[in-house]
Order: sequence, then C-alpha cells, then structure tokens
Amino acid sequence: MNHEPEDMPVPGLDPVAAQRWLTRPRDQSPWLHEEVARRMIDRLQWFRDPPSSWLHWEPVLGGLQTHRSLVERLPAARCHVEAHDMPQALAATKESSRRTWNPLQWGRGHGPSAAGADTQVAMLWANMALHQVARPQPLLRQWHRQIQTDGFLMFSCLGPDSLRELRAVYARVGWPEPTHAFTDMHDWGDMLVHNGFAEPVMDMERISLSYSGAPSLLNELRSLGRNLNVARFGALRGRAWRQELERAIDQGLPRSEDGRLLLTFEVIYGHAFKAAPRPQRGDSQSVSMDEMRAMLRGRRT
Repeated sequence: MNHEPEDMPVPGLDPVAAQRWLTRPRDQSPWLHEEVARRMIDRLQWFRDPPSSWLHWEPVLGGLQTHRSLVERLPAARCHVEAHDMPQALAATKESSRRTWNPLQWGRGHGPSAAGADTQVAMLWANMALHQVARPQPLLRQWHRQIQTDGFLMFSCLGPDSLRELRAVYARVGWPEPTHAFTDMHDWGDMLVHNGFAEPVMDMERISLSYSGAPSLLNELRSLGRNLNVARFGALRGRAWRQELERAIDQGLPRSEDGRLLLTFEVIYGHAFKAAPRPQRGDSQSVSMDEMRAMLRGRRT
C-alpha cells in the first residue's frame, strides 16, 4: 500500500517498536505525565466557555489523576475515552458512586463512554502521547474528525531538547542515540494547520528533574517510554553494559549544588480549534437577481 509523504513514519522512529510500547499493558500513569497534565489543566482558564463534552485520549498513559481532576472541573460535560486497550481504560476511569445533592453528579457512577468512529466532542485531550506516535499526521486527521465544529484540541508532548544531557553521554561514549529525535513545536503547528485545524497556539517549557543516582534515573525513564530509535542497539544488553551505562551517567551528567543528577525535559503544549469549513476555490454559489440588487444597494449606502 502506498502512503502519502506526510503519512510516512517520523524519521528515525521505529513504527513497530512504537506500536509495541503503546499497546504495552499498564496500570498506572507516569509521574511526569501527571505533572504535565496538571499544568495543562491550568490552560483551560484561557477558554471562555467550558466544553460540553470531551474525549480523553489514552487516559492511563496520559494520567488517571488528571482524568479525575478534569471530571471534577467539568461536572456537566459528557466524557468519552479512546485507548488501544479499551476495557482497561474504561475500568481505570470508572467513577465511584457518590451520594450527593448536586444534580450534575446524579447518575455519574458509570464513568465515561467508549468513543466510537462517529463520536464528536467539544474538546479532545491528549497528554504526552504524540511524541511516540510513528505516523502523527493520520492521527491528527482522526482527532480533527472527532472534534465538533468550534471545538478544540489540547495536547502535550516532548520536544527536541528533552534528554539532551543523556544524548551527550551516549555520544561521548560512542553509543547509538538513547531515543529518537522529538519534533519541534513549530513543526507541530504546521502539521495542525495542514490537517485542518485553525488558530494553533504552541507553547514550550523546560523542566529539569534531579535524581539521587543513575538507577533511579533509569527507572524513571523506563516508566516514560522506550528507545524507539531505529539505530538503537539491536539486541538486549547484559548486566555488564547496565553497570557501564550507570557509570557513564554518574560521571557524565551535570549535577545540582547538592550533588543530584540533572536531566532536562522540554515539554510542548498546544491547542487548536476546528473551524467551520470554508468553500474551496472554484466552488460556485448561486445568487438571485433580487439578492444581487440588495447587496449593491447596501454597498452604495
């Protein structure tokens, strides 16, 4: 099957490994994803009207604590979820029944609904998933279809400055890259427009995390993802290599004043609207003579 150029995988990203990571069973959300989502929630205040419905894309990966926070923040909004493992996502986001006098909370014990092919919502929420998608443009088109006119997309992902200290360590030792290259926020903005979104707003911040040593740093990275670079080591590494890796990290990464290892994550935030479709060039429109006279009179006035 032939693919359009924009549908080809991200350069250097192994699509098989990306799919394997995305479908890997998980029962909790990474700490960093929850923190990024908490900061993303603060951006909801920029919108005048709260969405009447919303879709949480891959909620376990994106943040279960965040899901509960959004449910509380949007009590009147109908919630849907979309995930590769839908039964697990529905079970993880199921709401407990509560006795309350608030009518908005009545009947809420069943939790969100599974999104279908024809589901459209006022807001699609996708936290920390896009940077590990091998073919992002078809996904952006899918998101566009699932957002109703005048609705909006909110997403976050890692940017190209992420793990720069670890990349330097690998380069110094002569190993392949520890991860694939992440996409710049300006390129995400261009892709949003290319796939039908309007008024994209992109923002970026760098988060510096500190670790007591290489073992805790590697454990954290393992919860966030895998090395999806096509040029990564072609086989499993042994215990001796793990020790060599920890030694290289301890010796090569910068440290804070209290001696903790430092690692940078560039986080990209974006939102964009789905505007009403515009007539394409060449489309003809019929105007009656009476309407034409009325328009001309209006211009003269």
